[in-house]
Amino acid sequence: MKKTSLFVITAIVAIVALVGFKLAANKEKLDEKNTPPVATNVAIPVTVAEVSEGTVSQQLVKTGSLIPYKEAEIMATTPGKVTSVGFNLGSNVRQGATLVQVDNKLKELALEATQLQISKLKKDVDRYTTLLEGSAATEVQVSDTKYQYENALNQAEQIKKQIQDAAVKAPISGQVVKKNVEPGEFVNTGTVLGTILDVSRLKAEVLVNEKDVYSLRQGQSVKVTADVFSDKVFSGHITYIAPQGNQDHNYPVEVTISNGNVLKAGTFVNVDFSQPSKQMALQIPRTALVESVKNPYVYVVEGNVVRQRKITVGRTFGENVEVTGGLSAGDKVVTTGQINLSDGATVQVAR
Repeated sequence: MKKTSLFVITAIVAIVALVGFKLAANKEKLDEKNTPPVATNVAIPVTVAEVSEGTVSQQLVKTGSLIPYKEAEIMATTPGKVTSVGFNLGSNVRQGATLVQVDNKLKELALEATQLQISKLKKDVDRYTTLLEGSAATEVQVSDTKYQYENALNQAEQIKKQIQDAAVKAPISGQVVKKNVEPGEFVNTGTVLGTILDVSRLKAEVLVNEKDVYSLRQGQSVKVTADVFSDKVFSGHITYIAPQGNQDHNYPVEVTISNGNVLKAGTFVNVDFSQPSKQMALQIPRTALVESVKNPYVYVVEGNVVRQRKITVGRTFGENVEVTGGLSAGDKVVTTGQINLSDGATVQVAR
């Protein structure tokens, strides 16, 4: 009984295995029938660019934000009650113009009293000097009177200075952008009464890396553009190059721009430091690089096939890259279609 069961099981397993083998063989034949034949030596379409030697045009453009050429606060220099304010928000003022007047009536009265005292002491000095010549006065009397006279003169100068300080003047020429005072308010020494901006010229501070900063010089002309005025180019020049960089080896560079009351402080601008050069260099489009500039290679077209070639690259000039080794002028490098290429692949150059 046991032998019969074992025989039956063995027969079933054999039949299942035979059926599976037959199905797999049929599927393989069907796959071979349905699979199209692999094409060989199909030309892959590509575009190419010729390696050429051209003039180096080093592009160096940095983005920055405009700041006023000058900014100053209108500040009280003496305490007192404000009697008049000679500016409003947006007023254009000139340096030295009186903007705020602080009450100085008591100081004017004190000056009048001091000047009367000076007049009396001057007469006393003259009288005691004459008496001293006739031995009717002592040198001590003359000295004391002269001391009182000179002290009164000094006190008068101090009061005059206080009266001058009561008239708060514009520290710079420009436009008032903050007004913090009204007539009748009491102010103390150091109270900020307003803010003036000089935007007749503007400045932009940008960071330039260590590699590029040594090619810049103070006084060098630059071109400045802003997205809000895409059709205008503003002239500027470098007014400051920091003698020390930050921890990232970037150096602050300040550019002053002739504004003409067009641009406003706070506007983002592009500062173009690019300078013309007569230096020549082999160049190829960046799109010809198959990998990054750290491990670059290109495909060079030779007849109707391509050869993979390792190259060394130098500087980047906008959309082009300098080639320092691996290529010669006149070589044709693939610029599109590299993803489908391998060394020795047949290609068709698109016209």
